Amino acid sequence: MIWAIGDLQGCYKPFMKLLKKIDFDPDRDKLWLVGDLVNRGKGSLEVLEYVYEHQKSIQIVLGNHDISLIAAYYGIKTANPTIEPILNSPRAKELTDWLRNQPFLYVDNELGYCMSHAGISPLFDLKTASKYARSLEKKLASDDAARWLKDILKKTTNYLNYGTTDKEKETFAFSSFLHMRYCFDDGSIETSEKGTPTQNLENKGLKPWFLYPGRKSIEQKIIFGHWSALGFYEDDNVLAIDTGCVWNGKLTAVRLDDRAIKPYAVECNN
Repeated sequence: MIWAIGDLQGCYKPFMKLLKKIDFDPDRDKLWLVGDLVNRGKGSLEVLEYVYEHQKSIQIVLGNHDISLIAAYYGIKTANPTIEPILNSPRAKELTDWLRNQPFLYVDNELGYCMSHAGISPLFDLKTASKYARSLEKKLASDDAARWLKDILKKTTNYLNYGTTDKEKETFAFSSFLHMRYCFDDGSIETSEKGTPTQNLENKGLKPWFLYPGRKSIEQKIIFGHWSALGFYEDDNVLAIDTGCVWNGKLTAVRLDDRAIKPYAVECNN
């Protein structure tokens, strides 16, 4: 069986509870995680260690909180109490080096799904998205990762358009994979709005990225998280599975090798 689970954000106990509920066996099954493994929850180290130990059975993509952990490891960002156990662990380098070698985008053509933490910019077809993902992954995994990450994080703002230079395009792709929720009519990204879609936001020209009228067609169904206020959402093109566990919501799993999409969830109390 192949399962996907929404944003964990360090919620280790609900994670274990959900794995038990779906009878996940790492020797038999596969698990996709939409990113944000760590931060805010009480068990960030335990989550990261579990995923690392079972990496042959688990496919992840990087989320914005995972990037924040890497940045804290390099001293680019200030750590907080929920990720300090990771940074203080004797395995900090091992875990961080593994994390920064993980993808921003994962594609399974046979299964008919692709996965990115926040989604795929509506301006990108899958070929373009994959090109930018590979470029970002190469730089994050390089010996120059700290300098590159410090530079690109400085450029991340609440509003980004596609730009014209290679650096502007790279920053746009980086934010698309990690921070995107709403887009304007020109496909530019607005990341400060985190709530559910409303008529007021639509009047401002903001639409959920997956409802952008000119969105480039992608054959594979896009699995994403990042948007806890949106919650579980499915249409013909996308599957959103962040149901706000760290906010005392739920942690949700779906079985990907069963076309009858059915959410399996556990209540979260951190």
